[in-house]
Amino acid sequence: MKLQFKHQKFQADAAQAVVDVFAGQPYLTPSYMMDRGTDYTQTIMTGVQDFTGWSNQKIVPELSDRMILENLQKVQRRNQLKPSEKLEGRFNLTIKMETGVGKTYTYIKTMYELNRAYGWSKFIVVVPSIAIREGVYKSFQVTQEHFAEEYGKKIRFFIYNSKQLTEIDRFASDSSINVMIINSQAFNARGKDARRIDMQLDEFRSRKPIDIIAKTNPIVIIDEPQSVEGKQTKQNLKKFNPLMTLRYSATPKEDSIYNMVYCLDAMEAYNKRLVKKIAVKGISESGSTATESYVYLESINLSKSAPTATIQFDYKGASGIRKITRTVSEGYNLYDNSGQMEEYKQGFVVSRIDGRDDSIEFINGIKIYTGDVIGKVSEEQLRRIQIRETILSHIERERELFYKGIKVLSLFFIDEVAKYKQYDEAGQPMNGIYADMFEEEYADIIQNLQIGDGEDDYLKYLHSIPAEKTHAGYFSIDKKGKIIDSKLKDKKERTTDDVDAYDLIMKNKELLLDRNPEKSPVRFIFSHSALREGWDNPNVFQICTLKQSSSETRKRQEVGRGLRLCVNQDGERMDANALGNDVHNVNVLTVIASESYDSFAKGLQSEIAEAVADRPHAVTAELFIGKVIKDNDGNEQVIDEDTGRAIHFDLIVNGYIDKKGALTDKYYEDKANGEIKIADEVADSASSVIEIIDSIYDSRMMQPENARSSNVELTVDEEKLAMPEFKALWSKINSKSVYVVDFDTNELIHKSIDSLNEKLRVAKIYFTVETGTMKQIKSKESLTSGTSFVKKESSIYDNTITASSNVKYDLIGKLVDETGLTRKAIIQILQGIQSAVFDQFKNNPEEFIVRAASLINDEKATAIIEHITYDVMDEQYGTDVFTDPTIKGRLGVNAMKTKKHIYDHIVYDSTNERTFATELDTNTNVAVYVKLPDGFYISTPVGHYNPDWAIAFYEGTVKHIYFVAETKGSMSSMQLRRIEESKIHCAREHFKAISNGEVVYDVVDSYKSLLDIVMK
Repeated sequence: MKLQFKHQKFQADAAQAVVDVFAGQPYLTPSYMMDRGTDYTQTIMTGVQDFTGWSNQKIVPELSDRMILENLQKVQRRNQLKPSEKLEGRFNLTIKMETGVGKTYTYIKTMYELNRAYGWSKFIVVVPSIAIREGVYKSFQVTQEHFAEEYGKKIRFFIYNSKQLTEIDRFASDSSINVMIINSQAFNARGKDARRIDMQLDEFRSRKPIDIIAKTNPIVIIDEPQSVEGKQTKQNLKKFNPLMTLRYSATPKEDSIYNMVYCLDAMEAYNKRLVKKIAVKGISESGSTATESYVYLESINLSKSAPTATIQFDYKGASGIRKITRTVSEGYNLYDNSGQMEEYKQGFVVSRIDGRDDSIEFINGIKIYTGDVIGKVSEEQLRRIQIRETILSHIERERELFYKGIKVLSLFFIDEVAKYKQYDEAGQPMNGIYADMFEEEYADIIQNLQIGDGEDDYLKYLHSIPAEKTHAGYFSIDKKGKIIDSKLKDKKERTTDDVDAYDLIMKNKELLLDRNPEKSPVRFIFSHSALREGWDNPNVFQICTLKQSSSETRKRQEVGRGLRLCVNQDGERMDANALGNDVHNVNVLTVIASESYDSFAKGLQSEIAEAVADRPHAVTAELFIGKVIKDNDGNEQVIDEDTGRAIHFDLIVNGYIDKKGALTDKYYEDKANGEIKIADEVADSASSVIEIIDSIYDSRMMQPENARSSNVELTVDEEKLAMPEFKALWSKINSKSVYVVDFDTNELIHKSIDSLNEKLRVAKIYFTVETGTMKQIKSKESLTSGTSFVKKESSIYDNTITASSNVKYDLIGKLVDETGLTRKAIIQILQGIQSAVFDQFKNNPEEFIVRAASLINDEKATAIIEHITYDVMDEQYGTDVFTDPTIKGRLGVNAMKTKKHIYDHIVYDSTNERTFATELDTNTNVAVYVKLPDGFYISTPVGHYNPDWAIAFYEGTVKHIYFVAETKGSMSSMQLRRIEESKIHCAREHFKAISNGEVVYDVVDSYKSLLDIVMK
């Protein structure tokens, strides 16, 4: 398998943020450098030049620190960050990015962008451990072709090795992009070998490696600086003579954040669906002293008739006492079914199974909830339950994703290799206790698995992989090839630097993703907990830690190994672009915890809150003042004090915040329904204002899902599928179509010219010069803070700053890249606009390019929609779209039971949808309806469009069978509305083409508006 990589806006924005800080630096080729060695006399006599090479060009004198600070502040305001008051170091930038979103990819892209913009080509990546070093090296390998296609060149990269110093010469002497990856111990630790980088070495022609590296004036990138930068390291990093230092981290320390230019924290990564959703399966040992009887409630199973429960209990057989698992109904007697064990004699008869709170109750009054275990529970039994629950979660997820071509992996972390693998006296391997437990539980689960119709291929897949072949261990290996416990590098963090173990993990990354059972039968992985840093496989969907929990163990660190979005068998990332709103139904990481759900969730939320501590916790007027917002045309505005207070007042009036400034349920409901009301002063910038509101930390938004509460799996009602009303509807809407766009390029050019002349307004770059006098000094603080000065006057110089003649901007090329139009078309547009409009380019080239491209793209989108036609195809959707994939929800949260829906339940996205479905379900004119699954879509030039509702009325009650799409709640901005409106227009054309007017397609926002259309 070859992993595929996509262009993602947030990664491009992070790279651009770094580039824009140095706007005004011209593109310069690397400068020539020369080192004559330590014996200059010998060099003169022999005429041998010891070394030649290339270094990064320094920042040009014309680009002053003040100009760089102004660039920095502009970037920070654009990214809603607090502007820096000064340059902290020369030059230090921080980029905060959550684990799993592609931090390494981002800084590789940043290297290319800095090279393209300014010609810089020497980079050093400093990492805290061998685990991260190996992961970084692997990322350079797998992204090489991807970046080569985009930039037309490759990076030469290598890992620093003090015994392979020729790589240093190559690093310096090659004028193309070169990257050295080095872990901090290589220049930090004590000991002769570790510090060879500082030594004058005979085999390096009496030179010091550090001197040659320093002469290249490299850009230093620090990966996870909070783990790298101690006091000594900071001092030693100066020896590299860095042009600048870029720090990339998910959790930077407060005292080492220098000039943050981009922030994508845990909350934003989750809200933007860039990482997996987290679900937790907790296991609770009941504190009840009323019984010593062992009972474990695995799950509650809802059905059309009565719910059942899957429980585990003791059973006395001919060979002794063992644990058995049974699915039971009300009235089930554990005493009778356990071989009449005394521990179940006192009232262990199931009296009630409740799907509302996922519990069962016995006639003796004992009540337990899913995940609860009562009675005597040993450490060994707790681990067995965890292993079983992991297998169950794995099978459940695998069944859902099998037909999407996604391989599911589960990861067990253990502390002792002997619990997984042991060796007999002859040195032959044999199972440890955990491996035996796994094979026993796996065999039991597979043997009792209920497979539905149409899952024959999945059943065949399961049976092709024996239990003993589907698990494997990834551990350190000794010289005899035996797996051994890892040696801890960091006793507190409990991590290791075992190269061979990481080598095994990295080399098998793509192989593990292959679903072919003959090539890669391994689906369950056992690894040492000390190796957790080295795991970086996107298809880990379950994580189970089989060890005693430690107060030092960080839950975010545990779940971090599985946060990355998964890939399919083509190596394609399954993100929002590929899956739409389904991204968090597919990408769910389940943690099987050895504690209750509440305990784990509380701990995880506490750590997330700590990681996003810099986020505001209340909505105040000050939250908005000074922030930059954009209107529907892309024009920027800085919110002043009056506007900020107007926004805040409006939020109070509309009931969106309480008296403490906390967001209310009404805010989230209106947001989901696309009905947010924003103050009139900023109505055209609603999207930007909502982004600012969403920057508030709200623990409810980061609550991990209780994996045991997803208790509804939608089942298709075959009788409803067979109804004549539904058959008639389905026959009219199930045809697929193809679209053709044929617009006049000349018309687009003329409309683009008119739009640019009317709307293109580019702000000039100017300096503000302020003068002031010092007032009486009352305190040391007033002096250091600057409050002892009083501003007297301010002057603006706005006619002297133009684009530097040294900086070459490829205006035409950039606009071609941004719009997809030909160079000829772009030239005609630029030649056609008014000279006064075009003159704005020299005042602010970067902003001119961005705004011009946006306006041209608006006209292009309009042209596409106005000139699109649809033709019906012979291909049709089958009713299998209703059964693939499995749809799940939670009763009372986002799901409800229905009577007229194609499925037995409905999963709704908003309160508006819930109300709409309730009305459909109770209206006597409605025969049957369905909320269409994501697999049913219409192709459009702006992406797939999935209509919401298909409704069949009883014959004779209305004139037509109608097919209705409800306005989606995600339309929270004008930009999104334009996209949605374009898709709706395409849908109208699609249904005209396939139904000859028999199907009426329209957009409604309530059941009342549906009736208004139906009854016309």
